[in-house]
Amino acid sequence: MEVLRVGDVRVHHVEEWQGNFPMPPSAFFQGYDEATFRAIVPDLTPAYYRDDADCLYAFLQSWVLQVDGLTVLYDTGAGNAKERPGIPLFGGLETPFLDRLAAAGFGPRDIDVVVCSHLHIDHVGWNTHLHEGRWLPTFPNARYLFSAIERDYWDPRGPGPRPTPGGAHVNTNVFEDSVQPLLDAGVATLVDGGHRVSESITLELGPGHTPGHLIMDVRSRGESALFVGDILHHPVQVHRPDWNSPFCEDQEQARRTRRRVLELAAEREALLVPAHFGGEHCCRVRRDADTFVPIFQGGHA
Repeated sequence: MEVLRVGDVRVHHVEEWQGNFPMPPSAFFQGYDEATFRAIVPDLTPAYYRDDADCLYAFLQSWVLQVDGLTVLYDTGAGNAKERPGIPLFGGLETPFLDRLAAAGFGPRDIDVVVCSHLHIDHVGWNTHLHEGRWLPTFPNARYLFSAIERDYWDPRGPGPRPTPGGAHVNTNVFEDSVQPLLDAGVATLVDGGHRVSESITLELGPGHTPGHLIMDVRSRGESALFVGDILHHPVQVHRPDWNSPFCEDQEQARRTRRRVLELAAEREALLVPAHFGGEHCCRVRRDADTFVPIFQGGHA
């Protein structure tokens, strides 16, 4: 189902999974303050927070853009039948993701470009599927775009700096089953910031959560959207951009990047599209003195 337009760009939402994050907000947000959280969260309940379980409510989801004669898929979720000891919640999944993609009007062969915001467990899973014991590209006609920095960082044999111990644990098996098979097949392109996907789409670096995290900057007919992956996990972080997730590899850089992205979204009046928002899945941002407020289509903040 088409959910929004950005100028001439048609954007479709495809859900893989929804549910509670497996930890309370006090453990998820680095810098958490109870009084601040309780003042913010009533307007975000229940679409983004479940009070009965004291859990953030979130989605694994992808976005399909029809733009400049291309069909572009941004992020590919956790995937099916994958061993994930780092986050068991996302291991051994059997979701109807491809059926939901079909319901939006797209088969695997229709995808021309796959952009992975970063190479974490829940953003690369459907890059591949298991066939006769081998991990093969799920989207056989697509060119897969990965950040060159991400590849060097997460590749166990890569030349880049090594992940944090927590990051390495979370991403156990991920590079081997969801990234390396595409490199081996010759269908992946390693990109840097400023890479033009098409006339309307540019990929920019947003380091911190991971070192080579890619923001997809979409502009068409004077309108714009920022697909920001995990630079924000939850609307609370619009109010409190200094609150990180525990999965940010460089905590200080993540805070700087989050604030920069929110400033840009407010300045441009751009649609902000994070990877995991529940509810309406995206928002606009209003500057409020030294912080920000999320503005949802329904009008609440």
